[in-house]
Amino acid sequence: NKIYGGIHSPGNEPSVITVGAANTYGTDYRGDDTVATYSSRGPTRSYWTDTNNVRHHDNLIKPDLVAPGSKIVSTAAAGGALMTQFPDRFVDGPGPRDYFSMSGTSMSAAVVSGAVALLLDGLEELTPLQVKLALQASADFMPSWISTGSKCRRNSMSPPA
Repeated sequence: NKIYGGIHSPGNEPSVITVGAANTYGTDYRGDDTVATYSSRGPTRSYWTDTNNVRHHDNLIKPDLVAPGSKIVSTAAAGGALMTQFPDRFVDGPGPRDYFSMSGTSMSAAVVSGAVALLLDGLEELTPLQVKLALQASADFMPSWISTGSKCRRNSMSPPA
């Protein structure tokens, strides 16, 4: 089930970078990428009420960027609660149980945070708004996502093959 109008505070703040999760289906081909079903989409439904008790919704198009967020493999924290609760998500590395697979917008946010760090490493004078605009301007627009009701951009954050 796609979630529309599910982005609330703090993601509805116009100045923040709201990150959605993409499902890459484990391929390098971008044509099959979609916004993950669990990833909320705008428009935001926050509102203010005027003196006549009429609600005025902000209707911001969110998320601002979409990055890989499904089945992301990262290092496992030995003895961590998630590792105990979901032992089926372990991925063997050089040793058994070295890595763990997770999905979510939190995984996507980490990808975008890394891109922000790289951007600021080269251009530390950028303001937060300039960082957001630089990421959006360098992102690939995915027209196929419009048909699903989500006008999203996915930044080119996958490592080269």
